[in-house]
Amino acid sequence: MKYLALALLLCALASLSSGFCYFRAEKLGMTHCQDDVDQTWHAVGSTWRNSRCMNCNCNSCCSAYATPKRFPEECISVFDSKACQYVVHKKDDPSVLCPIFAAVGK
Repeated sequence: MKYLALALLLCALASLSSGFCYFRAEKLGMTHCQDDVDQTWHAVGSTWRNSRCMNCNCNSCCSAYATPKRFPEECISVFDSKACQYVVHKKDDPSVLCPIFAAVGK
């Protein structure tokens, strides 16, 4: 019973995280694999970044960025999809960057 409670706790904690990876099985003898997002083909052993800012290989994909969780109230977090990163800046002046005290992922 205590193992079931521990498993449920670990599942609940994993769902609170913003950083993530997913894994997939590599088939024996395959030479290429297809990216699940962009539908592009890649050689086994290669790595790539897809359009959802995931760093991938034929076995897994993981988020390529950290999500800011704690920063000053007068600031806002904005995702830059070209750079695959969050930028935290003042709400009233985007040219002033803010400190990040905690982040999740990557």
